[in-house]
Amino acid sequence: MPGYGWISFTTDYGTFDGFVAACHGSIARIAPDARVIDVTHHVPPADVTRGAAVLAQTAPFLPASVHLAVVDPGVGTARRGVVLTTPNGLLVGPDNGLLIWAAEALGGVTAAHELSNKDWMLGDVSRTFHGRDVFAPAAARLAAGAEASEAGPAVEPASLVRLPDPLTSIGDGWIEAEVLTVDRFGNVQLAADGTMLTGLGSELTVNGTVRARRGATFSDVNAGELLVYTDSADRVAIAVNNGRAVVVLSVVPGDLIRIAERR
Repeated sequence: MPGYGWISFTTDYGTFDGFVAACHGSIARIAPDARVIDVTHHVPPADVTRGAAVLAQTAPFLPASVHLAVVDPGVGTARRGVVLTTPNGLLVGPDNGLLIWAAEALGGVTAAHELSNKDWMLGDVSRTFHGRDVFAPAAARLAAGAEASEAGPAVEPASLVRLPDPLTSIGDGWIEAEVLTVDRFGNVQLAADGTMLTGLGSELTVNGTVRARRGATFSDVNAGELLVYTDSADRVAIAVNNGRAVVVLSVVPGDLIRIAERR
């Protein structure tokens, strides 16, 4: 069986402790030839929405892979572990909404299986470290060529946990959308698709009072000025040239932002 040459790995584990290394070890013991792409291990702790967004925006640009993702505040509870099959790869992780957006970005869920095969797990499974003992070994077995159906019983895709769809709306000369993520540069990414900017002019306000301009890249505005643009994930985003938009706007993920033409 061909399997996959690559495993992508996304978590909120950080890199100060040994959690990530332990998961790499679980993979290497089962699939030593698999190459691991560390997407990020700095998802804010327990921030499933942030993890889902990062994975969904990254997975389509990776080689066909088993995508291992663990942001799992419900670890040790009755929440399921799942393997999702898509036309362009497999996803392994908790059934808490973390995987769904990425699955859709990879062509949609064509099959789902509960991860319950004890033979796939690492010894005595820790109640608090399923990344090492459940999910990483499963990803390794799939990369090595095991079938997703071997993970456990089939799951109806409609029963998978979904995150709430972020709010977006559009009107005459304005758009509103939730803040989806904030990157390390302080750029504020909205849930709105980049096409929502099409009907807006170049002179804008953000949340009614903050002046901004529409552009394509950071140097389209002067240093310290606010830029509204379409980012590399094709989302509406707000930046400050040589500054941090998140500080200027004082927003966090989930806040609603209104961008309007300046009257």
